Amino acid sequence: MSGQPDLGRADLMTMLAELTAKPAAEVSDRIGSMELAWLVHLVEQRYDCRLDLTDDELAGIRTVDDALVVFRASLTASADG
Repeated sequence: MSGQPDLGRADLMTMLAELTAKPAAEVSDRIGSMELAWLVHLVEQRYDCRLDLTDDELAGIRTVDDALVVFRASLTASADG
């Protein structure tokens, strides 16, 4: 993988929908600890990598948009070596 990963906001909303058994359109934008753990797990599976996130990065994730920024940065760093 090179450049920006193909992970998008819609992907994360769909992943959360799987957890909550709700349509993606009904999923909250807010992320709690359980939702965050679920997203990290699924992103690691999807990209076959380990997201090496710091405590500060994890603590800063409160919304889907926050998660998207942190996950993309981590995936890009992993791809760059």
